[in-house]
Amino acid sequence: MRLIAALALGAVALATPEFASAQQAPATGGEDVLKEWEIEWGGRTRDPHVAPDGKVWFVGQAGNYIAWFDPATEERRQYEIEDGTNPHNLLVDDDGYVWYAGNRNGRIGKLNPETGEAEIIMTGDARDPHTLIFDGRGYVWFTSQQANHVGRVHMETHEVEVIQAFESPGRPYGIVIDDEGAAWVALFNTSHIMRVDPATMDTRLYDKATPESRSRRIALTDDGRVWYVDEPRGFLGAIHPATGEVQEWPMPGGDDSRPYALNRDDQGLLWASQTGPDKKLTAFDPEREEFVAVFDVSHNIRHMALDSRNGALWFGTDANQVGRVLTTHVGH
Repeated sequence: MRLIAALALGAVALATPEFASAQQAPATGGEDVLKEWEIEWGGRTRDPHVAPDGKVWFVGQAGNYIAWFDPATEERRQYEIEDGTNPHNLLVDDDGYVWYAGNRNGRIGKLNPETGEAEIIMTGDARDPHTLIFDGRGYVWFTSQQANHVGRVHMETHEVEVIQAFESPGRPYGIVIDDEGAAWVALFNTSHIMRVDPATMDTRLYDKATPESRSRRIALTDDGRVWYVDEPRGFLGAIHPATGEVQEWPMPGGDDSRPYALNRDDQGLLWASQTGPDKKLTAFDPEREEFVAVFDVSHNIRHMALDSRNGALWFGTDANQVGRVLTTHVGH
């Protein structure tokens, strides 16, 4: 671990112990802990979300479709959407409607899976909706990377509210919501993570380890820490918002690991993908402060979604696979 104290004139590294090597988690109970399924439609499968009925929805970012996969039967179905949408990710609400981000045509769609019809919500200045997330308070929040905006859509009225994310192109990317409804956003073009107040839409910036730190995805833990993966430097990091203190741990793949996706499971483990020469999915235990599992995967993982009913963490890969890891079999 590297501990970095946040000072007015910069950050000071205090310690860098050697990395404790992670181990491949064994298969138990006759099930593969990690399993992938090929999706025949191609189109760069990514950014899954588990619906209330257990189906795993995902997008074909380059294939201009959204689809579901049923883990129980391995059945799958594809829905074509508007030309030029290039969907980036999606969500499924409690009523089964599928909200998807139209990354290339400035819209958020709300698909009715029963009819195949979609309501279209234009996002205005936020011209490239990127990552969507529910806040549990009636809104879908989203980032708009190239347009440098963060916004939210009222799920009933479809009213859109957007703010500029940063005074220079911050490239807002990953987004998570805390227990107070605040949005935390990774500004990929900067060394900052931004908090957006849900009442006022005011923003506050928090510094990562170094000015060179860059992160696409972030996660929160119950102790209040905000976690990030530092893609160019090959680290997993944590910010203590109350003090500004930053901690870091080197990824198992080292300098060339290129960590990208990040998510937390119900046990408190943090899952981070490596997109460097060796494609991996890793698990980190914040209490023990060590990586506890490393898995080989078919290709880059860019986003993940947890099914809390069974502990399955779902992902898509750039090799057109949809996969899952059984998190309850790992780390404890």
